Amino acid sequence: MSPEADGGTGHGAETSRPTRRVAGRRTQADRRARTRSALLEAAARGLSRHGYANLVLERVAAEAGYTRGALYHQFAGKEELALAVVRWVDETWAAEVGDQAAAEADPVAGLMLMARGHAVYCRRDVAGVIRVLAIEFAGRDHPVARELSRILGKLTGDVERRIAEGRRSGAIPPGPPAADTARACLGAMEGLVSHDLIGPPHDVELAERAVRGVLGLPPAGPRPSVTAR
Repeated sequence: MSPEADGGTGHGAETSRPTRRVAGRRTQADRRARTRSALLEAAARGLSRHGYANLVLERVAAEAGYTRGALYHQFAGKEELALAVVRWVDETWAAEVGDQAAAEADPVAGLMLMARGHAVYCRRDVAGVIRVLAIEFAGRDHPVARELSRILGKLTGDVERRIAEGRRSGAIPPGPPAADTARACLGAMEGLVSHDLIGPPHDVELAERAVRGVLGLPPAGPRPSVTAR
């Protein structure tokens, strides 16, 4: 076959090269994303267990299956890694818990979804990041402390708004200021799921009971057990 018949040998070779380059870039981006995800998860486990001060970057890299150099290729240092972990945990919590609760039109049902979903989410070994770092950075002026304040402030505000909605509709009885009640709801949930001896399936039921109690609501009827995702 002549070059003219198949569109020209030179042109055929030229059109194949960009495809290979795009595939190469995609593969490299995929590898980078997998590396970043593995490092974030390993760092989240380390922060949950040991806190920020005791986080060892070499150990994080080794647990993720990479070298320290690979970690520094992704993150400039411990502070940047911790900030990325905090945002990653916030994003995963929103995807698995917060977004579903926010989509529920009924404020009480939304708050119960949040309580149950939070209990399930906290079965994961990376779920203690926010709690551990909030204690470690309490009262400090630090980028991690400021990011935690932003995340927790938004969450508290969302819960406060749902409580105010429920009180306006009569679904939630009057009580202490909605902002204080929101903090109490979150504190009750977090205190319960942080207890090592309370596990599935009772963590979900007790989390809902705790929030209902803070809101002044009667206990709900029995629910089917919730399994870990």
